[in-house]
Order: sequence, then structure tokens, then C-alpha cells
Amino acid sequence: MQFSAKSPAILTSLTLALSLVFSSAACSQAKPDPQGDATLLEMQQSFKRGDRKRVTALLPLAQGHILEPWAAYWEQRLRLDDMTALDLQAFSARYPGTYQEDRLRNDWLLLLGQRRDWTTFADEYTRYRMADDREVRCYALLIDQIKGGADTPPALADEVRKNWYAQRDQDDGCTQAASQLLAAKKFSPLDVWRKARMAVEANRPRVAAKAVEMVAPESLPLVAELNDNPTKFLASKVVALSRARKELVMLAIIKLATTDSDNAAALLDNKWASQLNTEERNWTWGVIGKQAAMRLSPSAMDAYGKVTQDSDLTDEMLAWKVRSALRLGRWKDVASATHAMGPEAQKDATWVYWRARALQALAKSDLDLAEPKRLLDSIAGVRGFYEQLALEELGQKITAPPRPPAPSADEKTAARANPGLARALAAIQLGLRSEGNREWNYSTNLHDRGGMTDRELLAAADLACQREVWDRCINTSERTRSVMDFGQRFPMPFQDAVVKRARDINLDPAYVYGLIRQESRFIMDARSGVGASGLMQVMPATARWTAKKIGLTSFTPDQLNDRETNIAIGTGYLKLVLDDFSGSMPMAAAAYNAGPGRPRVWRNGPVLEAAIWAENVPFTETRDYVKKVLSNTTNYATILTGQPQSLKARLGLVGPLAANAVEVNKDLP
Repeated sequence: MQFSAKSPAILTSLTLALSLVFSSAACSQAKPDPQGDATLLEMQQSFKRGDRKRVTALLPLAQGHILEPWAAYWEQRLRLDDMTALDLQAFSARYPGTYQEDRLRNDWLLLLGQRRDWTTFADEYTRYRMADDREVRCYALLIDQIKGGADTPPALADEVRKNWYAQRDQDDGCTQAASQLLAAKKFSPLDVWRKARMAVEANRPRVAAKAVEMVAPESLPLVAELNDNPTKFLASKVVALSRARKELVMLAIIKLATTDSDNAAALLDNKWASQLNTEERNWTWGVIGKQAAMRLSPSAMDAYGKVTQDSDLTDEMLAWKVRSALRLGRWKDVASATHAMGPEAQKDATWVYWRARALQALAKSDLDLAEPKRLLDSIAGVRGFYEQLALEELGQKITAPPRPPAPSADEKTAARANPGLARALAAIQLGLRSEGNREWNYSTNLHDRGGMTDRELLAAADLACQREVWDRCINTSERTRSVMDFGQRFPMPFQDAVVKRARDINLDPAYVYGLIRQESRFIMDARSGVGASGLMQVMPATARWTAKKIGLTSFTPDQLNDRETNIAIGTGYLKLVLDDFSGSMPMAAAAYNAGPGRPRVWRNGPVLEAAIWAENVPFTETRDYVKKVLSNTTNYATILTGQPQSLKARLGLVGPLAANAVEVNKDLP
């Protein structure tokens, strides 16, 4: 008898045969196995290339290796299109409760959703533990909507809307769920047009086109036209009478605003505003205001000032309204914008802090100070930048919290016995860091679906610390809720080298540690997507320039992964940048992350509290980076000095370069 390559019978037979070959010992700690390690590394590379034949041939050689579940996952994943429910059952029987089992289930659920196999999907979804894939969740909600029909609850539509809006790229699950809800009149056309608006602003033309196709398919050819040349598109149109035409005009203005917010504002003001309804005008002015604010333009508040109802704006638009208002000292606008934010944003420490500051500034009596104090009390602590600022706003200094009792012998034993943690550490040690990190996170997140307890997290973090896997140590310890172990959250590897080098060049060791923690989490072989290397994530060109400046002879970029060299180059560059910005830690941190040229531009304008300046940094990555480095620095200082510390003192003020000031290193790369 002959079988086709896609025959379920032959695949099931192969799966069952393999289940006899592989033993349950794969989930336990294995002895050192150099040959097995080489097999796993070759399998991973073959998997990345999509070489199914080679992965299948190597699979038996992975038997008994601690990372055997990964080997089996790679092999099964490459034949996902042919997989059956029996195959997944067999895999689950061999590797029950593992990350790999649930990862394979996640992959298959996506395929079942694409095939519209709702019966099999619904059955398998009940066993899905990961529950962090928006598209899978949208498929599940779509099934619920199909079953519920007209009785679909509003909460279901709200969840689909939230997931759909959060998806930056085109996906099938949330798009199909949105289409179904639109057809069932659980979504309004406005819900879909808003998706198109956000997609155009984010430069996602395919996503925008798909949304437009859902509500106005006849207008689809115009989406490409307005995206390619919004100015020409707007010039060719005189009136916008229909709903679709108004939305297309909006999309063109939004697209134009991403590159020329002033021209977009002029066109809206002089020609199109009168043809749009209130919500459409408010949204468009909100986008223009946001884009102008991201360029640190004073015109941002002019645009926001034409919004008649803040509730028509997204939280992101409101966030930039707050930032722009802070630059101008317009506390009333800060208060109104934070009040208009959604429930989740209102809980964010960033906006809690600035709302409290606004209410303080607007207070007319002591009675008016009760609410800002309540807000500050609700976030005050040492967990992050705004929590620390809130603490100081309440008149307290920043100190290290009492260290909780160390994990007991039994708690440590339980952590070492956790098969997921053991596999994760083995993968990281082998160089499969991405796989190891994912399995570690899964194992610490999914303790009976409720996550590990604080004591279990401390024990897991301790295990990672002992193995010097510092990023897992830090990330795991950061998730404790009722206790904080600063020794785990703010470790100081290589202390002799870092502290000595920092002090030799008159650099605060706490600042160096705060930066390294954010840059690499102390991973020696860390390498960024743009080529930065080592503990302090130094770019080769920057390293060569710095080596000359600090007199490091015979330097070559391949030395950047040498610990001592990386510390010398990284601290040397940080010191040069810090001197160039007159000792401003926030500006030097921004320069270290984004290059010195940008902070030189960002400092222009009014003299600001550095917290306001940092919050207005246009790049999300750099904005978060500056805040985290300074927060880290303050906490490290409490450890290194044993004394209470002030974040505000490290922040200071930021403003234009004084007329008589001299840039120390004009050629900083």
C-alpha cells in the first residue's frame, strides 16, 4: 500500500513510533552530553532554515537530552500543515505541561483558525495554557460570537476591539472577528474607520487598506493614492459629502501630518474642518497635535486647543497632549488630559504622577491638596522612575527596602527540580538564549495558571543568580508583588572592575551600573540588532573613537566582548558624553542610547525639570531608557552608599546650551 506525504495514517504511525523511542527522561536533568549538544545546535539551525529532512534525520540523536522537547518541537513544527489531533495528543503525552507542548498547540490553533476548523479549535483551546497570543484569542472570541449571535455581550466586542487595535501588522484572527462583529452590528463603521486611521498614522498601508475594504470596498483604490501623495490627493478633492469620502480626507490629512504637521493643520483649518463632524475634527486635530508634540513644536498645543472634546482622542494622543502641556507649564491642560484618559492609562504611574503634580499646581487651598496626596501615595515607592519621584514629592528619600528572608533549602530544591527552569538554563548555557528565555518566562508565569508565588519567584531568581544568568534573575525578581529583594533586582557582577574603573575616571559607579543593567542585563555576549556588543553595548565605530580618546592602543572591535575592554570603552565613552553635557545624567543617558546629536536638539526650548524633558523625548525607546537608567542609578546608589538617595538631585534641569558654554567633544559619534 502507498501513502501520500500528507496521509494522516502514516503521520500518526510515525508519531506513535517516535513516542516509543523517546523516553520521559527527556524532561529531567541530563548529564553533560557534548555530542547531544552539537546535535541540538545543528537541529536549531536546520529548523531556522526550514530544513525538515535534516531535522527529522537528527531527531533520534536527541533522545535523552535535556532539550529533547525542543528537538521534538522543531521536527513537529516543520510538518505542522500535516499535523492531526492525534499527533498533538501523542506529543502532549510525551511532553505534558511543557512549554514546547503549549507552543505547538498555539501554532496549531492559529492554523485551525486560518482553516476555519472551529470544532477542532474549540476543543483544543480548552487545553491552551499560554493564553498570550492576541490572534488566537480573537479566533476564540469569534467562535463565541458565532455561537452567541445576536446575544453577543458588549464585553466580547470590547475585547476584540482592544486586541484588533493593538495588532500593528495584518493578522487573520482579529480581522475576521472584527468583520464578523461588523456584520452582526456589534461593531460600528466608526470602529473600523478608527483602525484605518491608526494604521495610516503608523505607516501600515496594508492594514489600513484591509480596514477600508471592510466598510467601503469601492474606496480601496483611493487608499494607495492618498498614502503615496496625500498633498496631491487633497488638492484634487473639493468636497467630502459621503461618510467614506470624509474618512478618506481624514486619512490623507493624517498621513500628511506624519511628515508635515503644520501643512496638515493649515489644510484642515482652511478647507476641510467645516466638512467634518465633531468626532472627525477632534480626532484629526488630535493626530496633528500629537505629531507636532513629537517634534517638540509649540504649535502642538494650538492643534490640541481646537479639540472640543478630549474623550474623542486616544490615550496616545492624550499622552502627547500632557507632554506638550508640561513643556509650556500649562497645568490645567495636564489635568484635563489625564482625566480624559481610559481606565488603564489612568492607573499608569506616569499619568498618576503628572495628574497629581497638576492638581497641586492648581490647588487654591489646603483642602485641594488631599487628592494629589492620595494619588502620590498610591504609587510612591522604589519600583520605578515615577514611583521614586512620588516618594520624594511626599517628602521622603529613596532607600533600599528590607531584604526578605532568603529562599529556604526546600524552596531552592523545588526551583532546581522544576523541569522547565532546568531546560531553560540548559538552553541558555548552550547558546539558545531565545529558546531558554521563552521557556523560563513560561515556567515562571504558569504555576497552575496563576503564576508563581512571591516565594517561588524569589527561589527561581536565586537559581538564575547562582548560575549568573542575570537577566532571568532580574526579570523574575522584579515580578514579586509583596516583597522586594534588591540584591536580586539590582545585582552587581564584576564589582571590582566596574567600581574601580568608574572611580578612576571620576564617574559615579551607581550610574555605570544603572546603565549596564538597562543595556545588557549583564549578559556578556549581548549583541543588539544594530551591532552594539557586550556589557555596555558599544558600537564598533564608537569604540574605535573612544579608544583613541582614552589612549587605548592596539584596540580592535573584536575585543568588545572582552569584559575588561568593554567596561573600559563603555565607561570612557559615558564619561566623555557626560562631560559634553555638563554633567547632566539624563542628557548623557539619552546620548548614550540615541547618539549625542539628538539630545543637543531636544534640549532647545524652555528650561525644564529634567523629568519633564525626559518625558518629552520623542523616541519611545530612548524616553523609557533615560527614565530607567536614572531610576536604576538611584537604587544602586542606595546599595553602594547605604544612604538615602534623591532621584530629583540627579535629574536637575535641562535647557539650551548657554551662550558662553563650550561643547567639550564636538566630534562625539
